[in-house]
Amino acid sequence: MTNLFSSFDPMSASFSTQTNWLSSIIFLMVIFPSFWLSNSKSGLMINEILYTILKEFVPLFKSYKNLIFFITIFLFILVNNLFGLMPYTFTSTSHLAVSLSLAMSLWLSFMLYGWVNNTKHMFAHLVPLGTPIILMPFMVLIETVSNIIRPITLSVRLAANLTAGHLLLILLGESMVGAAPIVILSVTMAQLALMTLEGAVAVIQSYVFATLTTLYASEV
Repeated sequence: MTNLFSSFDPMSASFSTQTNWLSSIIFLMVIFPSFWLSNSKSGLMINEILYTILKEFVPLFKSYKNLIFFITIFLFILVNNLFGLMPYTFTSTSHLAVSLSLAMSLWLSFMLYGWVNNTKHMFAHLVPLGTPIILMPFMVLIETVSNIIRPITLSVRLAANLTAGHLLLILLGESMVGAAPIVILSVTMAQLALMTLEGAVAVIQSYVFATLTTLYASEV
């Protein structure tokens, strides 16, 4: 590595090309087997996870049809997060080019739909119920700012949590260069524990992203 952040550079692959972006296609390798007539054990596990997430999102919508899109977003982020923990694999969701583009497009579509089809509801949502008259202008300003920064918080939360764990793994790996055997063994055990934590973070961040997106969509 030339520097600490080179592992997050998609141009760091061989031949100086952006082939690392192809890691996002791993998502298709998980989706297509789910349509097979005979499910494997991994397919059954994925179906069980998706069914559990579906039960979490059902109270927000009246129809299951609306939830297919959000389940797909959850699975896309989850697969990219988990496969990004593999060696020599670029984590596309840790790059703002992916996370910010995804969050911005979702937020913009929700806002356009809400303001075009439910204009009165969107105006009423700027002032919470029971707000004193004197505080209404301030509440409108606060709610407007909170709506505008939603795509930024969604994308930065996802990218920052993944980047922080990857940097810790890189720092621990560099500390083993020329170290004593006892130090190498200790750092290796710490990396294994951190990898377990990173796996949990990958699942939690995909769930948080999908849940917040579902909440934002239910408001409009």
